[in-house]
Amino acid sequence: MFEIYLPIAEMSMNLLVILGMGGAVGFLSGMFGVGGGFLMTPLLIFAGIPTAVAVATEANQIVASSVSGALAQWRRGNVDFKMGAILLAGGMAGAVVGVQFVKLLRQTGQVDLIISLSYVTFLGIIGSLMLIESARAILRARAGKRVSARKPGQHNWIHGLPFKMRFKRSKLYISAIPPLVIGAFVGLLAAIMGVGGGFIMVPAMIYLLRVPTSVVIGTSLFQIIFVTSTVTILHAATNQTVDVLLAVVLMVGGVIGAQMGARAGQHLKGEQLRALLAIMVLGVSLRLLFGLVVEPDELFSIGPEIGGQR
Repeated sequence: MFEIYLPIAEMSMNLLVILGMGGAVGFLSGMFGVGGGFLMTPLLIFAGIPTAVAVATEANQIVASSVSGALAQWRRGNVDFKMGAILLAGGMAGAVVGVQFVKLLRQTGQVDLIISLSYVTFLGIIGSLMLIESARAILRARAGKRVSARKPGQHNWIHGLPFKMRFKRSKLYISAIPPLVIGAFVGLLAAIMGVGGGFIMVPAMIYLLRVPTSVVIGTSLFQIIFVTSTVTILHAATNQTVDVLLAVVLMVGGVIGAQMGARAGQHLKGEQLRALLAIMVLGVSLRLLFGLVVEPDELFSIGPEIGGQR
């Protein structure tokens, strides 16, 4: 009952399960300003969806949940469109390179391993750093000390770079180079890992660019919309791995969940949001690492028959 057949993935899945996954990830998208692919792509892989199909299809689903979340943040004035445009320019370039890289990996038969290792590495590093910082911020807040990701007059090496621009919504006057590079890196990850890249972009904008947390969420979602749209089109044209039926069902759940997540996020402080995101990022990383190192229940070998036996 409620089983639907997914033509590109070549398997059947329960409709309610897919809707539930889309809603949960959409909720995270609206709350944290991430596309949610860092969670959804592994979930699809755990459910048996082929890795290449999971990556390409999740990029499609992220578009819908990000649009819903970005609209909710825009109504609250939390989108820096100028910053988002520069991030987007870099993201488009990174996405083109990433899709071609996935095509090469599929031809060599290494796509599953490389994608899993990428998840474990990036999620583990980013999640650990975010958890440490947010834990310190929460402890400072409990001790009555000021909690701020950006101190007045604080400068770092980024302020010495050329091509400076003024970003009024973010209250910054910095070089356009760092946002461009961050956008390119996120676009590359979007194509290779099937993620929106928010789990990289959000901490990078907060800790490197010193963008206020509230503005980071809306701006990140704005950029994710267009990068994942590009990734979806490129994957469909180059690798033919987008399962439209699966993506549509995930979108329905994602749009509903994103609106609920945007409202829920308003009730949490910035350091609390970062701590929750860090815990989820680390959880997914550990689950994927477990799958890589634990011996499977059934072992298969490929080789010639010898004496009528394998």
